[in-house]
Amino acid sequence: MTTETLAAPRAQSFNNLYLCMALLWLAGNGLRLTILAPAPVISLIHADLNLSETQVGLLSGIPAALFACAAVPGALLIARFGARATLIFGLLATAAGSALRGAAPDAATLFITTAITGFGVAVMQPAMPSLVRAWTPRHVATATAIYTNGLLIGEVLPVALTLPVVVPLVGGWRLDFAVWGGLCALIAVLVAMFAPRAIAAPAHAAPQKWWPDWNNRLIWQLGAMMGCITACYFSTNFFIPRWLQVTGRAADISAALVSLNLSQIPASLLLLFFGRGLAQRNWPYSCAGILCVVAMLCIVFGNSALVIAGAGMVGFASASVLILMLSLPPILSPADDVARSAAGLLAIGYACAVIVPVFCGIAWDLSGQPAMAFLPLGIYGVGLAVGALLVKIRPFRETQAAK
Repeated sequence: MTTETLAAPRAQSFNNLYLCMALLWLAGNGLRLTILAPAPVISLIHADLNLSETQVGLLSGIPAALFACAAVPGALLIARFGARATLIFGLLATAAGSALRGAAPDAATLFITTAITGFGVAVMQPAMPSLVRAWTPRHVATATAIYTNGLLIGEVLPVALTLPVVVPLVGGWRLDFAVWGGLCALIAVLVAMFAPRAIAAPAHAAPQKWWPDWNNRLIWQLGAMMGCITACYFSTNFFIPRWLQVTGRAADISAALVSLNLSQIPASLLLLFFGRGLAQRNWPYSCAGILCVVAMLCIVFGNSALVIAGAGMVGFASASVLILMLSLPPILSPADDVARSAAGLLAIGYACAVIVPVFCGIAWDLSGQPAMAFLPLGIYGVGLAVGALLVKIRPFRETQAAK
């Protein structure tokens, strides 16, 4: 049995902290490079494969569904093969799924290969907190901010470069997917070559746990908090273009989406330099919830400038909470529990990202008022602001023992 989570002594003596940080940043990129790649070329895909609008919506929802469903299997892979090997496997699966996506002859094949891509990312996500704990045990907050910054850069690069650079260079959307998948494969090679390896586990060591402790109330509380902000981010990405379209401000769609996604990067940089100790405090999460409520008011009642500013608020708040949340499993969990704690948080959080947009759409359809799509998001912002004040953030085993 291999366990990176037992590798802290080796990581301490590795004597190249910066290399570990660089690999974590690259792996963070690999978590998102292929996920948003379809967005810029969705019109080309729609035309080539004759997709319906419902199929376009399904295509956009598949990755989030896999993030929720495959987080726990990811913890199982980590327990069996180790976090480093799971990361490499996830990167290669993502690369293969993305390349095969470009060869899809029809919608069904496109959905299957998109699911493979999402599965690869999903099993990587619980591996990252384990690697942070193993490679940089004295710099958990900094390392988490660094790999999350890589994740955010991985969201921006495909959106920014696909249409102006990659598609003209390779000649179409099919090879575009191969380019982003190829970058993930390259990251896998770099991790395999340069990342610290696990030391062998003692012969008497107990098998590493992988099933999340669903009886632990704190897992559900933190997962729900993460779900609130994740739902706001994904839903805003989907509904703000529709809102601007029906209100006659289609020219503002691009600026609003850029504001929503680019505003995440300043949040990651601020937390990189000033975020030490914030993850276990309640007020940052409450402030993020309040910021989301203000953002929804700006989007619904504001002019173009306020809509763009509101989108930026959502991006800033979502990135802040995501970074703080992802730093909690390595901080609050014993080494052998990091992966399963992270898997529980991710499964609950991303389940909300799948479900809540449906509520937003129902609110719009039943009322006939486009603004009602943002009502559930405002409610979730209030829930995060109030709920965060009621949570006692302390080590998971202490929480379990106190029950």
